[in-house]
Amino acid sequence: MRPTASSGLLSAFQALRITPATPLRASAFPSATLLRPSAPTTTAQNVRLFSASAIRAGSWLEPNLPRKKKMMKGRPRVPTGGSTKGTTVVWGDYGLRMCDHHRRISASHLKMAEDTIKQRLRGQKYRLYKRVACNVGVFISGNEMRMGKGKGSFDHWAARIAINQIVFEIRGLVHEQVIRDAFRLAGNKLPGQWEFVKKSDPPCVGITKLEDGLTLEDLKRPWKKLPETAIPPPPAGVVNWKGFAISTVESFEGKTMPEMEFRNEMLQAMKSRQNKF
Repeated sequence: MRPTASSGLLSAFQALRITPATPLRASAFPSATLLRPSAPTTTAQNVRLFSASAIRAGSWLEPNLPRKKKMMKGRPRVPTGGSTKGTTVVWGDYGLRMCDHHRRISASHLKMAEDTIKQRLRGQKYRLYKRVACNVGVFISGNEMRMGKGKGSFDHWAARIAINQIVFEIRGLVHEQVIRDAFRLAGNKLPGQWEFVKKSDPPCVGITKLEDGLTLEDLKRPWKKLPETAIPPPPAGVVNWKGFAISTVESFEGKTMPEMEFRNEMLQAMKSRQNKF
């Protein structure tokens, strides 16, 4: 009897808990975790719980690329195949698009335009999207330097902007006129001419906008129809081989000496071309 009574009393004593008279703030951990025995956690030695290094991907104004590696100046993208990539608003509701000529814009200009938009829309609920990235290094030499002696040292990062390419997009609880004013101020800070576009505006192929019923198939067709002229058939006994008119008549009766020499030259030219191909 005593061991049973003592074990029951011990279990009842262990079930007792001290609770405060006034309810306290709820704990950040659930109560179930307090009752269950936690599994032993092992932490690796010499491991930081935070990262003190920079992001490897870089930012949209300065990529994680070596500055000592020389880069060519290059040219912006030209949609020769009829591509409309980058000319329409994708994520936001309104956008800022360059409409005059392709160029290379430095990271300082883009940063200045971004700060101008943020200053104009201060206190508003919006989200700004950047559609370009400064991934081109600009290397220059000093003033009054002689020609040669290498490309020069690194100066700044830049981005190649094609014609009719979207640079900034905005989406949020902001009136359209306010966004227009913000993009107008940003366009004044950037080189070139810029226009305000909406999500429903048509795309562009080069300098041509696909509007008023104009499609990409219409641009691929020739603008001027060439007159169809019938090619007369060659006369009898003449074979046209890669631009050479050669007579197949074996007899040379009634032919002059220049005609016979010309035919022999054409046959030699045919044989030489066959040997090449």
